[in-house]
Order: sequence, then C-alpha cells, then structure tokens
Amino acid sequence: MLDILAITGPIYLCIAAGFACVRWNVFTKGDMRVFGKFVIQIALPALLFNALASRPLGEVLHWGYLLAFTVGSLMLMMGALLYAWRVQGRSLTESAYVAMGMTCSNSGYVGYPVMLLTFGPLAGVILALNLIVENIIKLPLLFTLADAGAAGEGQGRPTLSQALRETAGRLVRNPMIVAIFAGFAVALTGWALPSVLQRTVTLFSAASGGLALFIIGGTLVGLEVKGLRRQVSLIAVGKLLLHPLAVWLAVLLLPLLGLPAVQGDLRVAVVLSAAMPMLGIYSLLAQRHGFEGFTAAALLAATGASFFTLSAILWLMRHSAGWLA
Repeated sequence: MLDILAITGPIYLCIAAGFACVRWNVFTKGDMRVFGKFVIQIALPALLFNALASRPLGEVLHWGYLLAFTVGSLMLMMGALLYAWRVQGRSLTESAYVAMGMTCSNSGYVGYPVMLLTFGPLAGVILALNLIVENIIKLPLLFTLADAGAAGEGQGRPTLSQALRETAGRLVRNPMIVAIFAGFAVALTGWALPSVLQRTVTLFSAASGGLALFIIGGTLVGLEVKGLRRQVSLIAVGKLLLHPLAVWLAVLLLPLLGLPAVQGDLRVAVVLSAAMPMLGIYSLLAQRHGFEGFTAAALLAATGASFFTLSAILWLMRHSAGWLA
C-alpha cells in the first residue's frame, strides 16, 4: 500500500498546498485563474505538442485506447443523462451537466500528474489521447444537448445547429486541440524540431504538473456541499466508481467483438483516466446555464474523495494478474 501512496500522496499534497495558500491569503482565488490560464494556454499545449511530436505516429495513435475510453464513457453518459432526465425529472440541460460530471475527467490538472508518477514519459501520450476524446467527442456532445435543452425551454439559447457551430468554433480556438494536431503533424512528417525550440517547449511543458494541482487546491476554497448532498453523491459516485467500471468493461468486451484491444500499461491508464475527478472547470462551464451551484459542490466532493478511490483502484490493479506489475 505504501507504494500506492507514493503515487497518490504527492498529488494530494500539492492540492492541499494550493488550498492552504489561498485559505491563508498567500494567493487569492483570482491568482488561481491567472495560473490556470497559463497552464491551459501555454504549459499544457507545450506538453501535448512535445509528447506527440517527439514520437513516431505509430507510438502515439492507440486506437484500442481511444475506442475503450469513448465507448465506456458514452455508455455511462447516456445512462446518466436518461436517469437524470427521465427518472429524476430534471431538465435536459441540467441532465447534460449531471452526465458531464460523471464522465468528463480532469485529465490535465489531476490525471497527467498521476500518469507521470505511474507511467513516466508515456503520460504525455495518455493525456493527448484523453483530450482527443474529451474535446472532440464528449464535451461537444454534452454542450449541444445542454444548449438544445435550454432552447427547448424557451430561454433564448442557441438552436441545435447553432450549438454545433459554436462548439466547432471553440475547438478551433482551443490551444490544446491545436497543439494535439500540430504534434500529430510533426510526428507524421518526421520533422525534428531545432534543439533551441525543443528545449523551449520542454521548459514550458515541465511547468504543468505541480502548478495544475496547486490550482485545483486553490479553486476548492470556499466551495460548499450544503443542501446538495443527494445530487452531489450521485455525481461523485458516478464519476469515481461507475465511470472507471464502464471503461473497464469496455476494455474487456471490445476485443471479444473483434475490435482493437488496449495493450500493455494503457489498459491501466485508460481505467485510471476514467477514475479521475471531473474536470476542474466543471462549475465554470455549468455557469453558462445557471447550474454552478451543484456542479461546484460535486467538484469539491469528488476531488476530495478521489484520494481514496484512486488509491483503491491502483491497489486493486496492482493485485490483479495482468494489469499492473
């Protein structure tokens, strides 16, 4: 168990440091937004480009991983959406954010540091694969459903076609997506970056891990769960337990259907990626439709509980034959 804590412990110590620094006014929550902008706009794109451009394309594009992460996530997403919408009677827009909380992982701020400690240099490739699924499949679909639901409720929101166009526009302007495609292009051509440029990109990419975790801790200050325990518990359980379970089932079932299998350490990585808490900007995204309350509370609960669930999942895989050596 100590070797598992050696992986998860530093992650949550960095988060605790960020929380403490904001709680004791060393930094403000506004500072966290500035730090976060640097990570999102500069450090993580540099990391993604570096991880992809420095490897042959065959070592980067893992179809089995992409398929397992997509299929497992979409199975849970549809189940969560229908449960919240049809069983609980929530609006389609609110249900879309419930499904987002259960299926959209914090691959950059929490996932990448965990993968770095667990898999070393492979972490950059894992991050890129996760972001492809998150930003090109899951988030666009959920944003479209949320906007379509709001339009149907007469809130003056965009139509379905307008929502699709807006989502496409966000993707084109997203520096991480641009970095992914630029990295793929360099890997495809086999072009070697000049050493000066390579070292510059590496310096920026090295800043992402610890700072990302520090930001998560700082943003948790002031969030509350009061009065929302039932809904928050549903989202947290869905994200931390049901999401990795759904992806694990996809890993096992897809090869039986003749589809590409997830190979080697990536089998563990894809399940761990699903086990991360929801993305750190979850409540900021939900603010667009007025659902920042329960989403912020769910973010707080899931991030705190993930220390125990991630440690448990890592322990189980380490003690299960054929998963983690």
